[in-house]
Amino acid sequence: MKTFALTAAVAAIAAAPVLASNFAPEVDADGNGTLSLEELQIAYPALTEETFAQIDVNADGEADMEEVAAAQEAGILVTNG
Repeated sequence: MKTFALTAAVAAIAAAPVLASNFAPEVDADGNGTLSLEELQIAYPALTEETFAQIDVNADGEADMEEVAAAQEAGILVTNG
């Protein structure tokens, strides 16, 4: 149930980036406004380092809202866990 709630929070925020300036606190554990591999793996347990590298377009080690939204739109980041 917790995974579902986190997945829904990520999806809702990524779908409306204009309305939200940050990820939900339940997803962005450190509150820095981006998601690490570990934070995204909470919502997407099957996410691998290789897939995260595809999502993290600027290679800064964090996925911002634009990167998450683009990955979802491209079908790279899907709920599969």
